[in-house]
Amino acid sequence: MICEACGQRNAPGTAFCTSCEAFLDWEPSQAPGTGTGTRTRTEPEPEPSAGADDSVVPRRPGDEEGPLPPEADAADAPAPAPAPPGRSVRCPGCRAENPPGRTLCVRCALLLDPGPGPGPVVRLAWWRRVLRQGPRAAPPAGARPRRRLWRRPGLALPLALVVVVAAVWFGLPHLPWAIGFAKEETGAQEPLPPAVFRASSSAPGHPASAAFDGFNNRYWAPGRAGREVGEFVECDFEQPVKVRRIIVFSGVSARRDEFLTQARPAGITVTFVAESGERTTKRIRLKDQPGQQTFEVRGDRVVGVRLTTDAAYGTGTGADRRPAIAEVEFFGSRHH
Repeated sequence: MICEACGQRNAPGTAFCTSCEAFLDWEPSQAPGTGTGTRTRTEPEPEPSAGADDSVVPRRPGDEEGPLPPEADAADAPAPAPAPPGRSVRCPGCRAENPPGRTLCVRCALLLDPGPGPGPVVRLAWWRRVLRQGPRAAPPAGARPRRRLWRRPGLALPLALVVVVAAVWFGLPHLPWAIGFAKEETGAQEPLPPAVFRASSSAPGHPASAAFDGFNNRYWAPGRAGREVGEFVECDFEQPVKVRRIIVFSGVSARRDEFLTQARPAGITVTFVAESGERTTKRIRLKDQPGQQTFEVRGDRVVGVRLTTDAAYGTGTGADRRPAIAEVEFFGSRHH
């Protein structure tokens, strides 16, 4: 059989060209007889004359039609390829023998040399398997992956356990303080009545104790009228306390008609004196209205508090007007 692609002559019955490995067309076989028992008589073909030179030779694709001279036919036709030395290659599919060096089988076109097989599977170290990123390789087609009774934990679970253990280990010494702090911040605050009272000066009948006696219709006022800046009233506690809130009743009373009879402080500087002697201050601004005014403060281990007036309302409407404070209340917790 002659390959139409490269012109190579191949042995009869070859499916693929031994040179270019192109697929070869099979030659049509003779149709079997009809089976009637009668033999068809065939006329012998006339012998060509001695001078005839119209022999038909095979042509390659692209050649011009027409008879070729015998010399050109003999020169152009490739000679049969000699059998290459060496052992033949047997096809793993159809068991046909193939010349050495071929890639595809001449009969079934199966790949003759698929290359080296997969090497032995190397199992990675445990830390490489834990730190491995990206999707895992899918099992080959037809393989059934092994089912695990439990899923191997990833990296997140060990890290979370390490963090929890470290937090518990380092947090145990501070656990009582944390519990106490949570109770103080979220629990109810208790009133903290002071035990000792003092003032820079006091008007007759209006001592410093009147600002801490629990009644908002009795008040403290400085001794000299017209001095709204620098006058103070202070108190001491029996034991260190934590102050978180202050309630101030400005003026002489919580009633509106009595509220305007005296001057009222507009600004107060609150000074906390700690057990160690350290002082911290906080300025608060009061509104000119009767009733309680609440302020959030923060004082730890406080043993004394001083309230100093910085400014006042209603001092210019009369000669005998003093900035009065009806009541001061402290809330927080006690140190145990």
